Amino acid sequence: MAIASSCQQANQKKEKETANTAKKSSYLSQPIISKIYTADPSAHVFNGKIYVYPSHDIEAGTPENDNGDHFDMRDYHILSMDSVNGKVTDHGVALSIKDIPWAGRQLWAPDAAFKNGTYYLYFPVKDKSDVFRIGVATSKNPAGPFKAEPEPIKGSFSIDPAVFTDTDGASYMYFGGIWGGQLQRWDNGKYDANGSKTDSQKENEPALSAKVAKLSSDMLSFDGEVKDVQLVDKQGKALLTNDHDRRFFEGAWMHKFNGKYYFTYSTGDTHYLAYAIGDKPYGPFVYEGTFMKPVQGWTTHHSILEIKGKWYIFYHDTQLSGKTHLRNVKVTELKHNADGTIQMIEPWVE
Repeated sequence: MAIASSCQQANQKKEKETANTAKKSSYLSQPIISKIYTADPSAHVFNGKIYVYPSHDIEAGTPENDNGDHFDMRDYHILSMDSVNGKVTDHGVALSIKDIPWAGRQLWAPDAAFKNGTYYLYFPVKDKSDVFRIGVATSKNPAGPFKAEPEPIKGSFSIDPAVFTDTDGASYMYFGGIWGGQLQRWDNGKYDANGSKTDSQKENEPALSAKVAKLSSDMLSFDGEVKDVQLVDKQGKALLTNDHDRRFFEGAWMHKFNGKYYFTYSTGDTHYLAYAIGDKPYGPFVYEGTFMKPVQGWTTHHSILEIKGKWYIFYHDTQLSGKTHLRNVKVTELKHNADGTIQMIEPWVE
């Protein structure tokens, strides 16, 4: 009995190891860090080193709902590495919600920028009235710690700030997200607390658009009005609300390749990463297609970065936890074709 039991245990162990290996091999890439849960990675090269500015997922015990209340983050950790897939350093807490004077709850996807000898951390958080605004914090070190400005950026709202600095030195912030990101509640220019919980609900009209604003020279405020990101099909027509496979949902990012501006974003409830190409930072951007299939987990959020002549996409999934609110950051190569299109990425195989 003891021998049979021992053999059975050995077989079960072997089967478990085989299953784990198979599970691991079904993913295109592995998490860059597993000691903490991370998501929404914004990656940059500063001083020859790769810095990743992610959300810091935690198990807050908040019930899951379509508003995203279960994404109840409290601080940011900044990660760095000398090379792609190299050893990752967790620099600890760079900014805590308790150190943001105007903050209420939910520190969502951030981004960072460098100018004038200063590093800037841009972050969305709900204010004390439960309305998402975008704040900025500064540091002399890319790893922080960062000190938040006493008020949010005037005229900012919604979520997912992504800051792009063009070759002429001008910087632009792209932002916005529907559903829990509240963009749909700003349809008339003022926040409507009783507004839609999803989108405009005008199914056959142009979809809600991401926003873009030029940043001031000190990177702390908007220089001019907030504009709609013009996202159109190849006939020049705006994408409609009911076009869930193509319309903007959240997670905007901008990169420039061969003189063209690539506006990339998440389609949200259909879980694709999509892209559109334009000739100017404000667009119009012509929808080209999707370039990443759905990851494991509900959300998909990315950044795209050139490192030593190659392009990479930083993204997340739920490999480590299997829970949609406890995610892990990954990285893989992104390839542009000769005609400027982006090759499809398949992040995992079920």
